[in-house]
Amino acid sequence: MAKKHSKKAEVKAAEANKATQLKEFFEESQVEIKKVVWPSRKETVTTSIAVLALVVVMSLFLGFVDLGLTKLVEYILS
Repeated sequence: MAKKHSKKAEVKAAEANKATQLKEFFEESQVEIKKVVWPSRKETVTTSIAVLALVVVMSLFLGFVDLGLTKLVEYILS
């Protein structure tokens, strides 16, 4: 019986330890979030436009390459 009782105590201690670790994690996360330098609205809009433009250019490029390779394979196989 003593062994079962001690295992329960160990489990409770481990759970308490996990809760303490979780609390510490959130406290440290809050401190780190305060250190973050967030971009301005202008910077966010500018970089978003740049990303969208790059996505469009790469999509067109890959589409043309795919079309060219498809036509090449059709030519070779026919």
